[in-house]
Amino acid sequence: MLILRLLAVVVVIAVIGGIVAYLFTGESRFIRFAWRVFRYALIVALLIFALMVLERVAVIPL
Repeated sequence: MLILRLLAVVVVIAVIGGIVAYLFTGESRFIRFAWRVFRYALIVALLIFALMVLERVAVIPL
């Protein structure tokens, strides 16, 4: 879980860095980079949450 939290912090820093770079330079490649990182991070987060929910629901009692 610690690794996921650190990865989330890195993603936030990358997205903010891309937005700030876009604001300073005006080049659209930075905003595309930030959007791509955000989109993939959101997909990974939703998959992890889905697996956590599935783990709770599909518990087989002994």
